[in-house]
Amino acid sequence: MKAWVATVVSGVACVSCWAAEPADLLLVHGKVVTVDDGFSIKSAVAVQGGRIVAVGGDELLQRYKGAATIDLHGLTLLPGFIDDHLHPQGMSPRSVDAAKARSIGELQEMIRKKAQQLGKGEWITGYGWAEANLAEKRNVLRSDLDVAAPDNPVALTRAGGHSIVGNSKALALAGIDRNTPKPLRGVIEHNAQGEPNGIIRERNDLYLHLVPPDSFAALRPGITDSLRHMLTLGLTSVIVAASSIRDEVKVEDRPEQPDNMATFKNYQDIYAEYGDTLPRAVVEIGYPGEKALCAYPHKTGWGDDRLKLGAIGEAPAVDGGFTGPTAWTSQDYKGQPGFRGQPFFKDREDLQQLADSVAKCGWQLGLHAIGDAAIDRATEVYAAALEKHPHPDARWYLAHFTMTPTDATIALMVKAKILAAAQPNFLYTLENRYDETLDGERLEHVNPVGRPLKKGVFIAFGSDNLPIDPRVGLYAAVTRKGMSGRVYGPDEAVSIQEALRMYTVNSAYLSWDEHKKGSIEVGKFADLIVLDRDPLAVPAEQLLTMRVLTTIVNGKVVWQAKDGPGVAH
Repeated sequence: MKAWVATVVSGVACVSCWAAEPADLLLVHGKVVTVDDGFSIKSAVAVQGGRIVAVGGDELLQRYKGAATIDLHGLTLLPGFIDDHLHPQGMSPRSVDAAKARSIGELQEMIRKKAQQLGKGEWITGYGWAEANLAEKRNVLRSDLDVAAPDNPVALTRAGGHSIVGNSKALALAGIDRNTPKPLRGVIEHNAQGEPNGIIRERNDLYLHLVPPDSFAALRPGITDSLRHMLTLGLTSVIVAASSIRDEVKVEDRPEQPDNMATFKNYQDIYAEYGDTLPRAVVEIGYPGEKALCAYPHKTGWGDDRLKLGAIGEAPAVDGGFTGPTAWTSQDYKGQPGFRGQPFFKDREDLQQLADSVAKCGWQLGLHAIGDAAIDRATEVYAAALEKHPHPDARWYLAHFTMTPTDATIALMVKAKILAAAQPNFLYTLENRYDETLDGERLEHVNPVGRPLKKGVFIAFGSDNLPIDPRVGLYAAVTRKGMSGRVYGPDEAVSIQEALRMYTVNSAYLSWDEHKKGSIEVGKFADLIVLDRDPLAVPAEQLLTMRVLTTIVNGKVVWQAKDGPGVAH
């Protein structure tokens, strides 16, 4: 209890009431979902110096005097979401925003306008189209692009980044025709007449290496805006996948590895200028080769709480993806006898060499593994590397973990403490691709969460840009519904409490930050979001329309909706 204090000022005695402790910010009269170990619910939070100093009830109004106060009026306060895998996008001046197209006709009109803007012969690029979003419900083909821009080479990457479609001019410049052999770790699709239909799976570089590169200066504003937009979705921290250190060391890339212009050094440049107005970021880098990796002066974890190095992440991938589709599976794809996707390493020893060098150099590893065969192989290799080069708290993880591996693999993951950085939103967004390529139990249990969790696998959640929206991931994890409304493998569903934990504190665990962020507890960063409804109480369907009203990072409001709760000073 605070002491009753008597103070003498200028010889005159006065009696002070309860002495209030200072706080930069008070959030009161809300439903505070702490996501602590007991998932306790409170109503008020006090913040000082960017950290949470108290969590409780109305007593905090008497205990603390806030420089600023937000009256939540019953709204829900959550720890900010943490996305375990995404790609900030900076749009090239030669690109169209293919993600916004809702029909092939709309996409063609975008391309026509860009061709007029750039002039004949200039490359036109773009990212984000997906057949499920198009009225025609089919892939974009070379013939569609030929109609829109007959005098320009065009190459548009599908959402997810595992396939690309080019027009006839792009195919000609790439030297691809009906006689072109299958490229290493890739697939060239053909039509019924045996001619390339424009789609290439996994080897986007066959087109993109011909496109004049953009400078980082041209991409920087778009990447910065992309990061800033994440605040509107309630993301207060993100793990950026597949960056690089190519501007600091001489790297040895595999041909399918993306030539990512946004390097770790570039992110340092962005955060030096705008860091206080962006989500916290952990930046993965693609494997640069053992010589470059061991010579680089920094390792996983280097940096600060705003921006730091993460794992050797995603690239090179263990296999392809279902947006190709070329995920490496243990059984044939549905309706495609003999086709089991695409492993990206020539043999186990090839992958083992990479994992051993990452362990030897003291880095974290988080490679892309989608298909069940890829997950089985990666788990074996991870465990062997960590046995040769033990780390007491390695936290190696499998990015995506999209199919259910064998029981032996699950047991080995638990034993070797190999984690899963999953994206449950894939079930919703990629439903049509799964239906086309998988069947039976492997379809029902795609994007597994519930069963592996019960067996002891540690799982964190993210999006991989499909889309960057935690609401979709929460909805799919809780309902197991695809975009059509069909339920897949209901025993893979988890509770909303479990889903929220996997999108907050579990994702923080991947970067050794579980004691700093991911829940509303004393001592942690005040990275908080205000929602317009309570995800614990509303019907699951409302998770998709739930709105973020306010986003707070380090105790400061960094984004607010027009109807968000006001700040009183």
